[in-house]
Formats: sequence, C-alpha cells, structure tokens
Amino acid sequence: MQADDARYLKRKYKGGSLDVHPTEKALVVQYEVEATILGETGDPMLGERKECQKIIRLKSLNSNTDIASLARKVVEECRLISPSRLPEVEQLLFYLQNRKKSAEKKEKKQIKPRDLTPFEGMELDEEANINSIDDYVELLYEDIPEKIRGATLILHLARNPDNLEELLQNETALGALARVLREDWKQSVDLATTIIYVFFCFSSFSQFHGLITHYKIGALCMSIIDHELKRYDLWLDELQKKKKADILSKEYEKALKKYHGLLTKQEQLLRVALYLLLNLSEDTRTELKMRNKNIVHLLVKTLDRDSEELLVLVVSFLKKLSIFLENKNDMAEIDTVEKLAKLVPCEHEDLLNVTLRLLLNLSFDTGLCSKMVHADLLPKLTSLLEDEVQRQIAMCILYHISMDDRFKSMFAYTDCIPQVMKMLFDCGEERFDAELISFCINLAANKRNAQIMCEGNGLKMLMKRALKLKDPLMMKMIRNISQHDGPFKNLFIDYVGDLAAQIGLKEEEEFVIECLGTLSNLTIPDLDWELVLKEYNLVPYLKDHLKPAQQEDDEFVCQIVYVFYQMVFHQATRDVIIKETQAPAYLIDLMHDKNAEIRKVCDNTLDIIAEYDVEWGKKIQSEKFRWHNSQWLEMVENRQMDEAEPFMYGDGEPFLQNGDILERPDLFYSPDGIIPADGAISPEFFTDFQNGDLLGPQGFPSSSLTDGYGQMGVTPARPATAYGFRPDEQLYYGYTASR
Repeated sequence: MQADDARYLKRKYKGGSLDVHPTEKALVVQYEVEATILGETGDPMLGERKECQKIIRLKSLNSNTDIASLARKVVEECRLISPSRLPEVEQLLFYLQNRKKSAEKKEKKQIKPRDLTPFEGMELDEEANINSIDDYVELLYEDIPEKIRGATLILHLARNPDNLEELLQNETALGALARVLREDWKQSVDLATTIIYVFFCFSSFSQFHGLITHYKIGALCMSIIDHELKRYDLWLDELQKKKKADILSKEYEKALKKYHGLLTKQEQLLRVALYLLLNLSEDTRTELKMRNKNIVHLLVKTLDRDSEELLVLVVSFLKKLSIFLENKNDMAEIDTVEKLAKLVPCEHEDLLNVTLRLLLNLSFDTGLCSKMVHADLLPKLTSLLEDEVQRQIAMCILYHISMDDRFKSMFAYTDCIPQVMKMLFDCGEERFDAELISFCINLAANKRNAQIMCEGNGLKMLMKRALKLKDPLMMKMIRNISQHDGPFKNLFIDYVGDLAAQIGLKEEEEFVIECLGTLSNLTIPDLDWELVLKEYNLVPYLKDHLKPAQQEDDEFVCQIVYVFYQMVFHQATRDVIIKETQAPAYLIDLMHDKNAEIRKVCDNTLDIIAEYDVEWGKKIQSEKFRWHNSQWLEMVENRQMDEAEPFMYGDGEPFLQNGDILERPDLFYSPDGIIPADGAISPEFFTDFQNGDLLGPQGFPSSSLTDGYGQMGVTPARPATAYGFRPDEQLYYGYTASR
C-alpha cells in the first residue's frame, strides 16, 4: 500500500468486561480497539485489533458516598461503559465501598478457577519445550514414573495459553493423555491429578469444551471423585479402628501421618477435577448431565473436609447449581444446610461469603429456611450483622426467616432487634435500605419484638423519623407495632394528633394509609375520638375518600371502613356517624363488595349500627332481605325468558317443567340464603360465586409486609352514591348491587 493511497484512519471502540481493581479503589474496564485505514474511496485498506484496559480510580469513594450518584457519574463520563450496565457498576462500587483495606485483612490469596495453584509433584528439573512434544508423548507409553514425567512436561506447556492451540492440533498427545487417565488413574493419584490438570487448562476457555467432551473427561472425573470419596470413608474407618485398639501405639501415629499425606494428595485431585467440572457446567445441558450423575450429593459429601481452598470451590459449585429447582430439591433431600451451618462463621472471608450466598439462595425455600433455624443459624447470622462485609447477605437471610410466623418470636432471644434499631437510627436522613426496613416490618409483627422496639426512646425515635421523612415503610413498621395489645400501646397517645394531622395533608397516599391504619389500631379506652374527629375534621375527609377517587384501592377502602368499625364502639362517635353522615349508607353498598375483607368489616360495623339505631336497623335488614331474594327473582326471570328451551340436568333429562322445581329440596331458602339439601355447600359459596370469586371467610387483615392487600384485578367500579344509585344506570327491581 502506498502512503498516497491512505485517506484517513478510523478507530472503533468496543466495550468488554468490567471488574474491580484487586488492590486499589478503582474499576477496570476491558475494551477492544479496532483501527482501520480507509482509502480514497472510503473502503478499508488495512485493519488491526488490540485489546486494552482502562482504570477508573475513585479517590473520593468512602463509607458515606452515595453509590447510585457515583455510578451514574462513572457511566456518563466513561464512554466505554454502556448506560445499560448501570446496575452492574453500582454493584461493583458497593463491593469496593465495603471491601476492607488489605492492611486490615489477613494475608490470603483468592483462588479462582483460572488461577489454580501449583501442587506438590509439578516440579521439574528441565524446561518444557513445545518442539519436544513428541518425546513427551512417548513417555506416556512407559511405566508409571515415566508417564507422570511426560504428563507433567505437557502440563507445563498447557499452563501457557499460547500453547493450547498447538496442543489442540496434536490429536496423538491428547488421545494418549485421555487413554492413560482412563486406564491408570487408580494406580497413581499424581498421574491422575496431572492429566486432569492438563484438560483443566483447556476447560478455562469455552471454545475448548467440545474437546473435553469428545474425550469424555467430564464423566471420567465424576467417577474419579465418587471413588475417592469412598476411599476417604475407608481411611477414616481404618484410622478409627487403630485408634481404638491402642491410642498410644506407634502404629497409630504412623497410620495418622500416612493418612495426612494421602489426604493432601487426594484433595489436590478433587480440587482440579471439580474445577474442571465447574468450568464445563457453563453449558446448562452439561450441567444437567452432571445432575443426573448425582453431582449434588458428591459435592455435599465433600463439605465434610477441612481444606478451605477445597471448600471454597465446593460451595461455589453448589451456589451455581442452587439456582435451578431440581438441584435445590436435591440439596433439600440431604443434610446440606446442617453442613453449611458448621462453616458459619469462619475466619476465611471468601469461604464465609460464598457460604452465606448459597444459604441465601436456599432460604427462598420455606422448608430449608426451617432447617436453618433448627441448625442454630439464627444467632450466628445475627452476630454477622456487625460485619460490614457480610451484613447485607446475612440480613437478607434473616429477612426470609422472619417471614415465617413460627420464627418471629425467636428473634427476641438474640441481639438482633437492638442491632437493627441502631442501624435504622444510624442512617440519618438518608433513605433506609429496603432489606433493613423490610426486615424490621416483619419483626414488628410479633408482640414481644414490638415491646423491645419500644423500650427506652425507641418509639419516639421511630415516630420522629417517620414523620420527618414521610417514609411509608417506616410508618408500616409503626403500624405493625400499634396492632399489639398491652400497656405499651398507651405510648401512642402522645402521637395521635401527629398521625391525625398527616391525614388531612396532601401527603403520599401510601404514607397516609399507614397513618390511618395506625390510628385504627389504637383501641385505647382513654382516647377521646370525638375530640380527635372534630379537631382534625376527619369525618368529611373519610367520607370524601369513599368516592370514586379512591374507590378501587381495596386497602384504602378497607382501612377507612375499619376506622368506622372502631368508631361505632363509642357512643359519641357513633352518634355522629349515624345522625350526621351518610356513612351507614355507603357501608350498606360495600356490604356486597367483591373483596372478602371489606365485606366482613362492613357486616360487623352494620350489625353494631343496627343494634343501636332502630331506623338504620330496618334499612339494613331490608337491604339484606333484598340481596338474598334478588337471586330468586333473577332465577324466575331467567326461566321466563328461556321457557321455550327446557333446562337440562344431569345426563340430559329435562327439569323445570310443570313446576317441578318446587320438588328440588336443594334450592330451598333459609334466612341466610340458599342451603343445599346435603349441607355440603355453605351459603357463602353462593354469595361469593355470584360476586365472581370463591373466597372463603378470612380474618382481619394483618399489617405485615408479607400480607398486605393487593388489587383484586379489574372489577366494576364501586357506587359513587349511597345505596349504589347512579344517574346513568337503570335500577333492577329497585336495587343495584355494588361490584
């Protein structure tokens, strides 16, 4: 190419992997530069690619840094990072923020699959040369010592990635290695370890996985691991027998020394074989084959070992497998949780971290969550809340445990509640972590936990923080605390005015709902509700919010109705509701609502109103009568419309002819509605079925995070006026049922 032909140079950048710097507070961005020289016509004349990396140093990063803001700034200023990778950047920054300084940590080297450390037996007194590969292959046809030497020389070549392509072309060498491994692995642990290590070097690159599959090395490794674990059990049995025979004999000491030597070599073999399988499991089809060969049971059995490097590998493998339901079920069938519990806590930071991550994956299963509690993990996880590195994962596991009502009370016997309360107050005016506040909401659903939270100035601090930040989640926690009966409920009297004041303001709807729910829980005899209602003008507000603006929010409606339910217990507020508002009329409309909880609260409230007011009692009784009889009227109407077509019953025999419906005992009516002859179906079944659902009777709603009300789907709107009359609707027999 002549220099005159070149027009200009074009560069193209392609982003690659993103990771943290091993020692500095920095991000490392791998990217590729493609340089192309274009000719006069614009056509490419010469091109070249080069892999590069960019280090983004974060000197200002500290424990108080806003990770979300910093991540956005990094993505905006570095064109090599796509905006879609913002969550990944946040995760890496969070890791850097919580990573301890190297001076504070114990000196440990992190072991990675592609950085398997050398082991005893790899030493050579000569330098391996790729040009002598044929001589090394010849050694594989000699006796065991020569085979080990030949395999070790080939291994030294394979550890250099530049030699892998050339070794790949040498089918004779690879075929000989696979044959020797298949035939002689039982004769020498060193030989088996060395040859598997050669194939492990290939397994570190996905493009060579087909080669390993071709020689069936993965299946052979599974057989080797299974055999070695059985040998380990035999060694232990033999050692225990000799120890029982004579604990002071020199024979036992000699056997113990031999055992440790064999154990070291065996763990080297297990490590390299498992690393190879872990790399191959990148393909889910290969992973499924491993699962069919019982890989989960082999890995769980290996958890009995003491080697931290081996355990890091085994637990990492289990963590990868645990994301699939079938593998998780395999782990549930055996004592996986019990063995993992022995590793928590431990001094090896990497092992502790990966163990907690595996436990987190398993904790989504309620059965395994129960096993964690029985394995005494609750106090162990609580102690890890003091560890800044492990705190987040430990809290997520504790959150899953706290979702089960059986275990909520157990937190009161640990230091967990004082710790999480301190963490809440240490957040200052920043938003709380979702995991932290969610965990606290679940804990507050237990009475004993709530009492501990209120000790000292606990409730005062919570109320002050919630009202200042207008945080609906913190207010939900307070609402859960307020639902428990006991002397500490009187502590809320000081905050009734503050809570009532929030309802009249234009605050976030979720926050107002929680304030309203908290007020509805305050069933305190000394509380003058009449004064509260008048001073804060709550009755018009509550009435207005039953109008269409909030009608389709089931939780909002249910909480307001529940407030009315509490009010009708007191004469002063009951008189206001009955004589000065149309609240009873709205409650009658909601008496047949699709939401079972709303129906139940309305029925209970109307029963109390009917007991104290004769006029409303007659209206309520009449409405219930019309509701029950509307079903009969609809049936008669349908018969008149379809009398030309006889109804079919059973296997096609006609009925409803000549008035024989009156012979049907299963359609008789009682004051409570239709009652089947055999009593197998309750009246509620027919009511619920006509309303479009089959919900059975339920208790009053709980305020726990895990049992909040949800929207019941798209349903017809609730009536906008009392008794459901709408100007744009025709009345059916003088009655329109809501929803």
